[in-house]
Amino acid sequence: MTNASLNHQEHTDSNSACEILNQLNSGTLLMVNSRRRNGLIIYKRYHAEFAGPGAAVGSFFDVDCQAVIPVGDLSLVHPENQEERQKAYLIRRQWIRLTHQLTDNPVSLQRAQMILSQFENYFDPATVARLPDEAFALMVGVLPQTVGILRRGMDTMKVRAKT
Repeated sequence: MTNASLNHQEHTDSNSACEILNQLNSGTLLMVNSRRRNGLIIYKRYHAEFAGPGAAVGSFFDVDCQAVIPVGDLSLVHPENQEERQKAYLIRRQWIRLTHQLTDNPVSLQRAQMILSQFENYFDPATVARLPDEAFALMVGVLPQTVGILRRGMDTMKVRAKT
């Protein structure tokens, strides 16, 4: 995708979550810009999914989404051709499979730890800290309190390490 077309088709994080949600519910196919560390947490009825760089969003994937949370410096772009659309679909499946691998662990505390670790390895600490416990919980099938316990425990360990 050329810079000129990217600038023309880009939907940046200045869009509110409500506007993004309306776009996804309309069936419009977009993809998360693969040139940025960004993504979108998409709340479904009983779970949440993360669509990272390069992933398709909208279209038939997300007509049932309830809410969204932009992560990082979100940029959504229109795929320019069939090849880009197909690649975006495959990348979305890869993001879903990655999350599914985390949920295979039967121990809820470990699932929560793994999703937090994945996000902390990819995004800066400030970005991860802004995301609600509920979002992580819905991605891996645990209670939000489980994520909160882990986060408070990590904060305590960081304070101890500094002293």
